[in-house]
Amino acid sequence: MDMGKTSQSEQGKERMEGSAAVRFQPGREVLAGITTFLTMAYIIFVNPNILSKAGMDQNALIAVTCLVTAIACILTGLIANAPIAMAPGMGLNAFFAYTLVLGSEGKVTWQTALGVVFLSGLFFLVLTLVGLRRRLVEAIPSSLIAAISVGIGLFITFIGLQNLGLIVNSEATLVQAAPLNKTILIGLAGLLVMVGLELLKVPGSLLVGIAFSTILAVFWDPAIQRPSEWISLNTNVMDVAFQLDIRSAVKWGMFSSIFTLMFIDLFDSVGTLLAVAPQADMVRKDGSIRSLDRLLALDAFATMFGAVLGTSTTTSYIESAAGIEQGGRTGWTAVVTGLLFLLSTPFWPLVGIVPPYATAPALIMVGLFMMKNVSNIDFSDIRHALPSFIIIVMIALSYSISTGLAFGFISYTLIQILTGKIGSIKFAMWIITLLSIVYFIV
Repeated sequence: MDMGKTSQSEQGKERMEGSAAVRFQPGREVLAGITTFLTMAYIIFVNPNILSKAGMDQNALIAVTCLVTAIACILTGLIANAPIAMAPGMGLNAFFAYTLVLGSEGKVTWQTALGVVFLSGLFFLVLTLVGLRRRLVEAIPSSLIAAISVGIGLFITFIGLQNLGLIVNSEATLVQAAPLNKTILIGLAGLLVMVGLELLKVPGSLLVGIAFSTILAVFWDPAIQRPSEWISLNTNVMDVAFQLDIRSAVKWGMFSSIFTLMFIDLFDSVGTLLAVAPQADMVRKDGSIRSLDRLLALDAFATMFGAVLGTSTTTSYIESAAGIEQGGRTGWTAVVTGLLFLLSTPFWPLVGIVPPYATAPALIMVGLFMMKNVSNIDFSDIRHALPSFIIIVMIALSYSISTGLAFGFISYTLIQILTGKIGSIKFAMWIITLLSIVYFIV
């Protein structure tokens, strides 16, 4: 099956463009894959913890999270030849558990919710196969694309600072800096190692920094304890796998939830791909993204596959930027990441040794690297500067990529109309604006 509906000659052209753009370096691809894995390994624990609130078996969810992430990453690497990792999305899983299931006060079971996820992925796949998703992406102005990267960079930095423990909640100001403690200092030590190695142009700087902080944590943080067992096979995926109820999901009252999931996934995946593509050398000379059709189709397929196995919407992960900054340029980065998740299925107690504050510096460094795209925003033209600014601010402050994009796209269209430039708006951009409005309504 040709997932991007491209001809054989077009596929060959993409492969040649990809090979011409980057030179395959096995060592760096492996380091990049390991780095991506470490920066997103938290989902092995966070995703099951959130979904279990909906009544699903947590041990089964651990194995399913590893399996779905592994297969999605490996397929992305082999089919799209891109260093992009895919996994059950944060935020999307919260919508699944707290809004779709718990918010319905028992009216929607987790089995029906899985059916909703499957249908959202199916509709997403149809949009991709007819070429609509690609046209939507290519209609976004270059300044807004750069703003997406910068906004996500700030978002990642904010997440990193939270994971580090340096930024905490405040009733008075929402957020504030926390006093320095042992774990923060351990994380900052890893950050200094990363910065020093980056200055020396040493490959694997992010990975070394994570390892350095983890070693310090094992010796100096009493909360880090060796697990009672290194391997755990006490999981039964059948407790959640193949339990989706599509028949109950095909009801008029469920369509708003189906389209909400589809829109959130649309903005999250598109935002991630637009943000990391320049760093991954995936942008052609004409500005289009290499293997975009296949990446979008894989995103939709992974969502459907994940629903069958028993997890919420699967999407492209912005943590891929950590591996890309570590040198990942080909699909082997994603394959390595996938294999590590596959190996983690029985070894999840071992993975748990790496604390969040050890991987936090890597996210901060990725945010720093992504900020360089701010120079590609045309701040001299208010028609591009304002929506770009809104995207940057709202992604970070709303703690949501999709919300930030929706605000930015709507503001872009409005300002073009108000300044008499309605003719400059591409047809696909009108569709994006309409989807953004629907995103807030549903």
